[in-house]
Amino acid sequence: MISVEDAVIARLDSHGEHFEVLVDPDKALEIKKGKEVHLDELVAANEVFEDAEKGKRVGDEDLNKIFGTNDFEEIVYEIIKKGEVQLTTEQRRKMREEKRKQVASSIARRAVNPQTNKPHPPKRIKNAMDEAGIHIDEMKNVEEQVKEVLDEIKHILPISVEEIKIAVRVPAEYAGQASGKLRDIGNIEKEDWGNDGSWRAVIKMPAGLQDKFYKKANSVTKGKVETKIMDK
Repeated sequence: MISVEDAVIARLDSHGEHFEVLVDPDKALEIKKGKEVHLDELVAANEVFEDAEKGKRVGDEDLNKIFGTNDFEEIVYEIIKKGEVQLTTEQRRKMREEKRKQVASSIARRAVNPQTNKPHPPKRIKNAMDEAGIHIDEMKNVEEQVKEVLDEIKHILPISVEEIKIAVRVPAEYAGQASGKLRDIGNIEKEDWGNDGSWRAVIKMPAGLQDKFYKKANSVTKGKVETKIMDK
């Protein structure tokens, strides 16, 4: 069990009632991300409070009425997953930086420079975000923020979000492995197997992923792959 000094409050309002538990901030975030955490590593007290600072506890009857159980571990997990967890300033800073990287990477995967038809590297995207003074919300998911960021950095970078279709033909000796690995990059629009055992497909993907596609295709086939960008 963690010390009270190291704990923060996780709180949930439900059915007009207020519930608080004392938890480790890092472990609570792991739970919010879907990970399992042992109870002893998570809490500072095996109690559910109405007001943790005053030590005012919630009775078993009230817990059972709202949560349908008196099992403390189940209740703690529900409060963390559905409620709010106090975050330290350092935690918020780390979360914002991580979310910033994810947003930049997501844009780099789907966008290209229309002047060169080449993707912008994530670092260039991040620099444009810094120049535009973009604020990233650590609590909002990546997809919610991508469009907002794109709208802002278009004034700084030549950038276009589009998808491309690439026709690919892989000889029989690499067909099985290639068909498995290349389909992970985009969506297979059509595919077939030639009489010679070759694999042929048309793959639709964000334009920013084409370099990754070519590298993987050449790596899997030792360069024995045929590709062609399809007309729009």
